Amino acid sequence: MINVYSAADRFSADHGWLQSNFSFSFAEYRDPDNMHFGPLRVFNDDFVAPLKGFGSHPHKEMEIVSVVLKGELQHQDSTGNREVLRRGEVQRMTAGTGIVHSEINPSGEEEVNFLQLWFMPGEQGLQPSYEQIAYDLSAMKNRLLPVVSNTTHSDKTVFIHQDLTLYLSELEAGQTLTFRQEAGRRIYLFVIEGELTLNGEEQLGKRDAARISGVEELNLNTAAGASFMLIDLP
Repeated sequence: MINVYSAADRFSADHGWLQSNFSFSFAEYRDPDNMHFGPLRVFNDDFVAPLKGFGSHPHKEMEIVSVVLKGELQHQDSTGNREVLRRGEVQRMTAGTGIVHSEINPSGEEEVNFLQLWFMPGEQGLQPSYEQIAYDLSAMKNRLLPVVSNTTHSDKTVFIHQDLTLYLSELEAGQTLTFRQEAGRRIYLFVIEGELTLNGEEQLGKRDAARISGVEELNLNTAAGASFMLIDLP
């Protein structure tokens, strides 16, 4: 089953310095029928004005992944980490038993746009931790590049405490990719830019998403080109 969710269907909040788009219930948006997809609990598409951001705030029992699409995001947390995240980098923060962090746009001129995803962890009571890696943007061309995974510890992916793999891809015009997975698993797909056709039928445009289950082979085709995120979920 392929269920398509258009960009326009997302809940949008405009706070002046912050424009947010929520794919699942979050903050002031509450829908008991739209709380999660498997362990994927939050998928936010945020735009933060220069020198603005989220001050220090706590989290517990969640795996938090951030991917910057444009600009810079400065992270600081109570375990002593202080990093700047840019396009071509991904971070994972394990909130575990409790962590306090802040996220600020350090630029005085440029807006930052980033995706933040929350996943329910595979186990509770984990030690808070943080990891950030850079990935090769050219390695996304016409292939699925894993950047978050629980299957290996390496400098190529950040490790996550959940049975999932997050891929990024940039598919050129006229190209096709095929993704296969084991029976009983789910796929969450999000189009960052461009357009995609799924299994020759479902059409997705910029910022559209699909929640997919019971499909062991997914063919992704684009006539005009597309960049997207695909998450293999239990």
